[in-house]
Amino acid sequence: MAELLVYIDDKYYPKSEAKISVYDHGLLYGDGVFEGIRAYHGIVFQLKEHIDRLYKSAHPIMLKIPMTKEQLIEAVLETLKKNNLTNAYIRLVVTRGFGDLGIDPRKCPKPTVIIITEPMLQLNTPEEIESGITTIITWVKRNPVDAATHELKSLNYLNSILGKIEANNSGVNEAICLDKTGHVCEGVGENIFIVREGKIYTPPISSGALNGITRAVVIRLAEKLGYEVTVRNITPNEMFTADEVFFTGTAAEVAPIREINKRVIGNGKPGPVTKRIKLEFEKATKDPNEGVLIR
Repeated sequence: MAELLVYIDDKYYPKSEAKISVYDHGLLYGDGVFEGIRAYHGIVFQLKEHIDRLYKSAHPIMLKIPMTKEQLIEAVLETLKKNNLTNAYIRLVVTRGFGDLGIDPRKCPKPTVIIITEPMLQLNTPEEIESGITTIITWVKRNPVDAATHELKSLNYLNSILGKIEANNSGVNEAICLDKTGHVCEGVGENIFIVREGKIYTPPISSGALNGITRAVVIRLAEKLGYEVTVRNITPNEMFTADEVFFTGTAAEVAPIREINKRVIGNGKPGPVTKRIKLEFEKATKDPNEGVLIR
């Protein structure tokens, strides 16, 4: 089997040879932005929406992406075609680029653009999704909106990594982060929803959570199914006593949660609302209107 190719600044390199400089500010300081994207059955799901968010993440940190959105879309599609992938996980990274050991971004003359495509990433096993995943509320608070906020998808993910380490050490699948006021924010790499008496609730982006692409799709699909979806603050106690809780995200897709801090959620199994939304989401991933065809 041929080695996968990685796109770096208009050139393609075998995976084993794909490298950037040790002076790249993405490596030295986490100075850059990224997107995780999926392709299903030859359709790059929500590709234009992911590209839009990448540029919105770059703008607040004054990072000028050296390509148009259209050029970047074509580069993603071409990388998938070169790797003969129709079902794939795509990691799109833009760093500040080569500079020096100082933090001044003016020393970086040109950003670095990287596109990595791999066979489908499986965040949770089918058995875990079937039974529901286990979680804890981590002591690591989400960065506030006036700090290194997760509202934008930067390369600085230490906040999430610390939460994931605690989840690993506790023997659970994932961690849930609170904001600085003690309200539920999101998972370490996922948005979160709760279901109470047939109504769906999710935390606001103003809590510091990422404005998730999958989150937006799920809200739209849930409302289409007739569910009332409300965006508001959620307390940990509301999670513990919810009928259902689930994560959403590009990697997570729709992942039911059966346990939080040893508290069983609902009857300890994925609930009917979560199952229905998950099924509708799976249908959406096969809809050409929900993405861009790999042509």
